[in-house]
Amino acid sequence: MARNHKFFVLYLLGLGCFIGLVAWAERAGLSRQWIGPLFLFVPVMMYAAIGVWGRTADSEEYYVAGRRIPPVYNGMATAADWMSAASFLSLSGALYLQGFAGTSQQAGGLAYLLGWSGGFVLVALLIAPQLRALNLYTLPDFFQLRYGGRWPRVIAAVAAVMCSFSYVVAQIYAVGLIASRLTGVQFEIGIMLGLGGVLVCSFLGGMRAITWTQVAQYVMILLAFLIPVSWLAYQRLGNPVAAVAYTQDLGKIAEYEKGLLSDTAERDVELVYLQKGMLYESRLRNIPAALEAERTRLQEKVQQLRISNADLNLVLAAGRELAALPKDELSARELWTAAMRENYARAQPLGGMPQHTLPYAPMLGSEQSAQEQESLSRRNFMALMFCLMLGTAGLPHLLTRYYTLPSPAAARSSVVWTLFFVVLLYTSAPGLAALVKLEVMQSLVGSHFDALPAWIAQWTRMDNALLSIEDVNGDGIVQWGEIHLGADLIMLATPELGGLPFVVSGLVAAGGLAAALSTADGLLLTISNALVRDLYLVERGKSVTPQQRVILSKFTLLLVALAAAAVASVRSSGILVLVSASFSIAAAAFVPAMLLGLYWRGATRQGAVCGMAAGLGITLYYMVVNMPINSLAPGAQASAHLWWGIQPTLAAVFGVPLGVLVTWAVSCCTRQSLPLAK
Repeated sequence: MARNHKFFVLYLLGLGCFIGLVAWAERAGLSRQWIGPLFLFVPVMMYAAIGVWGRTADSEEYYVAGRRIPPVYNGMATAADWMSAASFLSLSGALYLQGFAGTSQQAGGLAYLLGWSGGFVLVALLIAPQLRALNLYTLPDFFQLRYGGRWPRVIAAVAAVMCSFSYVVAQIYAVGLIASRLTGVQFEIGIMLGLGGVLVCSFLGGMRAITWTQVAQYVMILLAFLIPVSWLAYQRLGNPVAAVAYTQDLGKIAEYEKGLLSDTAERDVELVYLQKGMLYESRLRNIPAALEAERTRLQEKVQQLRISNADLNLVLAAGRELAALPKDELSARELWTAAMRENYARAQPLGGMPQHTLPYAPMLGSEQSAQEQESLSRRNFMALMFCLMLGTAGLPHLLTRYYTLPSPAAARSSVVWTLFFVVLLYTSAPGLAALVKLEVMQSLVGSHFDALPAWIAQWTRMDNALLSIEDVNGDGIVQWGEIHLGADLIMLATPELGGLPFVVSGLVAAGGLAAALSTADGLLLTISNALVRDLYLVERGKSVTPQQRVILSKFTLLLVALAAAAVASVRSSGILVLVSASFSIAAAAFVPAMLLGLYWRGATRQGAVCGMAAGLGITLYYMVVNMPINSLAPGAQASAHLWWGIQPTLAAVFGVPLGVLVTWAVSCCTRQSLPLAK
């Protein structure tokens, strides 16, 4: 224990010296081109050093860190495992874009705070101590021990791979985003740079190296989140405690909103977006004809520009517009439908964002009344909280952390420490969202397009989905409706938006990288263990030594990491969307059979298999049939398959009750004729 404290203190001193040294170097004239890479490579090298120090071939150390991690350090490691890119990057962004309550299309940022925090209460009271008392290695181990037979373990292992893979893709996406921001390289190269840091930690030492790496990463996350938020709060309000200070800004935000709602320039912007939405809607009525007409128009435009010897930039821009035209009807339907929705949303007052000064208004292009949309918003809010709470109680990579503790009592204590370390950040997230919103209203809105800060151009070039500012009404002045900030950008852009030194920007990016890496480490280990230990070795009946099992897990981990990187490079979904989907899968697949297995002796193997299959099946079905590629098929409406308006990623609200019902019903039918599995 004393040795652990000594190394932890040395790490804190080293990290503090590094940040102080870079801050001094910036004031002395060190270029930003050096500061960004320093905040990428130095922390990653620290994590890599811990990974090399924790390397092991012993199976007990590799899978459960020897079951001797102290509760406070396991609490820090679990918090880092939990503080994924979704929490660090996207939570404040969700609060900024969706408000607390949200809209009919978005559940609202407060649901994430309440759902994730509440889930740990379930873990502490119902799950963590009970699982630790069983001395297992993976979550599928529990289902085999409790129910016996082959299928409970197989279904649990498959579900663990599915929910963990979608989760790890989100983390690697964030790794690429941050690494490319720090170094200026392409997004795909940034993914590979960050992936190297993930693999060094998880590949060499398994759970032992990952645990101590995550302790170090939590410190980085905490500093990276609290320093800019506290600095911004003190700079604006004279109080560094953002969780308390931001309430003073809510009244100012409401006043700015009133002014924007009566601004004629904002109405002009809304009209432009409305016209664009109507244009895309008209194209969708006859896609083949609209596609051909648009292709002909762009070809004639390019030809005319060339004939008139127009400026080369105009010719190239027209050529890029022609190349970006959809190639077929299906892709045109998907692209134009998304564009129609976005333009109709931005044609709403304040760009469709929730506001304090207006009652709930019906969305343009929608036949729903304001009352129906408000009811739908509340429904999705509660559904999201439900999925996040139960998903937390079923995430394999999170529950596995409690196998590393010395005793069940230590497991319960560790959950309390985890909640403490999580709350340190979560209480500041609403403050950051409010501070950023007011800063945008005061600093960007009303400024001239030819005098925008340099960081806006940098982020715009990186990804238009993260940040775009377009002068749609042609007046040369930035209106609120012309600004689009992605949820994943709010935290990363906070230091630059508040005029803080670039060293703080580097620190924030390093914190986001630590959040993504820490969660990716645990997820990759969970997937490789499920594939090797819970599926391949058990199903094939292989007789291998513990050392051979560890080696096989390591190489499987490498292959999974490369596959996740390939999927993340497509950039198909936002981080929060992928994370919400993983929570739904975990909740539906694990929680009903796990809780009934722990607290009801009447649960049988047949009941567990049927309940897990039913819950997972209905959840996946609801997600798949409502994916854009299906819901946008010819002749279908975007929400034609939605049940009671529940969003696809929240499918666990159907999967969990069905899983409980089926497990109970089948168990009642089979427990009289079959002995209880022990």
